Amino acid sequence: MNISERWNDVDLYFSAKLHTSDPIMDLILKTNSEAGLPAIDVAPNQGKFLYLLAKLKEAKNILEIGTLGGYSSVWLGRALPDDGHLITLEFDDKHAKVAKENVRKAGLEKKIEVIVGPALETLPTLKEKGFSNFDFIFIDADKPNNPQYLKWALELSRPGTVIIGDNVVRNGHIIDDCDDLSVQGVRQFIDLLSEESRIDSTAIQTVGSKGYDGFVLGIVKNA
Repeated sequence: MNISERWNDVDLYFSAKLHTSDPIMDLILKTNSEAGLPAIDVAPNQGKFLYLLAKLKEAKNILEIGTLGGYSSVWLGRALPDDGHLITLEFDDKHAKVAKENVRKAGLEKKIEVIVGPALETLPTLKEKGFSNFDFIFIDADKPNNPQYLKWALELSRPGTVIIGDNVVRNGHIIDDCDDLSVQGVRQFIDLLSEESRIDSTAIQTVGSKGYDGFVLGIVKNA
């Protein structure tokens, strides 16, 4: 057994032990696959981790940048209280259509709103729509624009807001000075975090069914 197979098997072990049967989430992944969406959703245990973090935060207003088929959106939406709301931003019309249907299947259409269009165009419109600050923000979109997404996340946050950025290890290439635009975007994202006095952050490496990667977690400081 090679190391990546072992990572996958360990993920399966923990999921079998710690997750109850979840036909809705299984159906969402099946729907995404049948629709031809890329298989880049968070892993089930990562989705559960996001859910638990949002629960710990007692999040009522969540922003997600990058929807894909809505798998992580539904995990986060499940953590919301009855009066909670999640805004998720998706560039691709096809992905957004699949996500909206998945949200409906999960019974969360009253809590989750999918906004279609380039995130750097829709982010500036959120305040005028009444979404002036969020208490939990998940960044999981195109990595070259991560620095701009972080700036907007800070603009739309308040003291105590949790900000998470996914896929920051890039199979270890984060430490390489290379031409990959995604790696460059994440490196700039990390540089901004290192210089930003308004947020306290760290990064965690992960292995599992999604390979070798990781995420950044930060909390916006009091003024």
